[in-house]
Amino acid sequence: MKYRTLGNSGMAVSKIALGTMYFGSENTEDEAFALLDAFVEAGGTVLDTSDVYSDTLAEQTVGRWLAARPSEITDRVVLATKGRYTTGPDVNDVGLSRRHLTRALDASLHRLGVERVDLYQMHGWDAHTPIEETLSFLDGAIRAGKIYYAGLSNFTGWQLQLTVSTAKAMGVNVPLTLQQQYSLLSRESEYEMVPAALHNHIGLLPWSPLAGGFLTGKYRRGTTPAPDTRAGGDNPLYRYVSAQYSASDRNWATIDETVRIAQEAGVTPAQVALSWIADRPGVVAPVYGARTLDQLHDGIAAADLTLDDEATHALDKVSAPTPGDYPYGPFGVAQRDRRLQGGDQALGDLVSQGSDHPLGQS
Repeated sequence: MKYRTLGNSGMAVSKIALGTMYFGSENTEDEAFALLDAFVEAGGTVLDTSDVYSDTLAEQTVGRWLAARPSEITDRVVLATKGRYTTGPDVNDVGLSRRHLTRALDASLHRLGVERVDLYQMHGWDAHTPIEETLSFLDGAIRAGKIYYAGLSNFTGWQLQLTVSTAKAMGVNVPLTLQQQYSLLSRESEYEMVPAALHNHIGLLPWSPLAGGFLTGKYRRGTTPAPDTRAGGDNPLYRYVSAQYSASDRNWATIDETVRIAQEAGVTPAQVALSWIADRPGVVAPVYGARTLDQLHDGIAAADLTLDDEATHALDKVSAPTPGDYPYGPFGVAQRDRRLQGGDQALGDLVSQGSDHPLGQS
């Protein structure tokens, strides 16, 4: 296993994080314990969970595992959980308010059986709560010893920047991490969120780095997925996500390229996809949700895999998002460019020849 620091902190964490979203639902407790044991034995440290995963069963499962293992094992763990989403029937059982987060954090600590967590992440933006209130709560939780660090998840670029700038203006602790959907099939975070994170030294913890299993190569275009897979099951969320991934020609081309590179390198497509995302700028550790020990060992091996420049370039090119010309396409990018040397700027180069379209010809 290899290690990196968590965002702008001195705490070292493993290059691969273990996601626990399905502990207690798709994974039995015995299966979850085996995954946790194998992960830590392989040098893994980051365990990522949430108060809403498997209707709190994920946190409960991790808590029982922590209680059942000696301190020389559990002391290695960097424990991360999240709060924000609905935890009860009351109108205040959701959001980033001081009231809800206080109750949610205390409940998470109780389920996990710990006095503090290493990383407490805001699971999403809350338009009804002033960010000052949320930041004040997080700073107080750090000072009270309930959390070591704060993080964000599913924030847009402007929300991330507002949060960081407000924290600095208030003189409180700045969040260290951003957990976003990010993979070869989901690169749109590179438009705004990744640059904002890089500018503010925020560490990235990509979720769904294998795009719901599509980047393992087990799904093929024009075929019916097996019933024991997520795409072939009856879960509405999986059906929705699978339909989104499978509707894109770019995605299928990216999957084919991932499989090709894996075959040439003698590794698995999952290892190629994990290696690519793990070595993207700003990424600390992709959050990998293995369901079996074989999948876990396959993913852990990706920590030691570095793709060569040719393979990286091929994957960058085939998976590149294709936005409209503005604001994220060539015209918008050229507008934001500035050259210190030479004459015309990038926008001039782009538009000087018009277009080969009939309406763009002189």
